[in-house]
Amino acid sequence: MKKIYSLVLLAAGLTLLVLLAGQLGLLSGTTPADLGVREGRLKPPSDRPNSVSSQAGLYPGHPRQAFASIAPFGYTGDGHAALLRLASLLDATAACVTVTREASYLYAQCRTPLLKYTDDVEFYLDEQAAVIHVRSASRLGYGDLGANRKRIEALRARFA
Repeated sequence: MKKIYSLVLLAAGLTLLVLLAGQLGLLSGTTPADLGVREGRLKPPSDRPNSVSSQAGLYPGHPRQAFASIAPFGYTGDGHAALLRLASLLDATAACVTVTREASYLYAQCRTPLLKYTDDVEFYLDEQAAVIHVRSASRLGYGDLGANRKRIEALRARFA
């Protein structure tokens, strides 16, 4: 009985330690140096199951291609106006901060509510295809429990 009690206390202590680390920002990771658009492409999806990308199909043979695949944002009318509307929605999203706002590119950092993990969220306006491509990826951890997909789909619903 004493052993079980000790294990429960240890588990509770470790849980509190992880929660405290998250609240102090120790689980935010560092900003990747290779974000942005290169030759019409956003960075490939993560090798782990913690990202989504509307350009996952551009990386054949990628180990998480099917997992990461998500539709781009469609729009009608002026693409730049659509990207500005998307930027406004991002600014109104809790725990998201827009870091870079360019004519055809947006980059934001979004934090998860409990542990404050930082996710990098990018949007690229492809006017020829009349879509806004998206990539959202966790910096740390193996999986994200679907957090990036949920965030992007919630944003898409508000954008529509």
